Amino acid sequence: MYKDRIIYEGWRVSDFIANLEPTLDLIMSGRSYIKCERSKEWIKKWCMDNQPGYKKYIPEVVNYFVNKYVKK
Repeated sequence: MYKDRIIYEGWRVSDFIANLEPTLDLIMSGRSYIKCERSKEWIKKWCMDNQPGYKKYIPEVVNYFVNKYVKK
């Protein structure tokens, strides 16, 4: 499964998603001071800026959040 793929120093795709999801849920629900756009580019940039220790694009992480918040 793609979520088990190791990305960085033992961190899997699922670990990055689990780390980012609570904060992004707050942002996307409007309960944060951070203003968001429901676009793939905004989510991609936000994920790269907020991933712990690894600031490169992880397509599986971004696609997970795009599917959750953008494609309705």
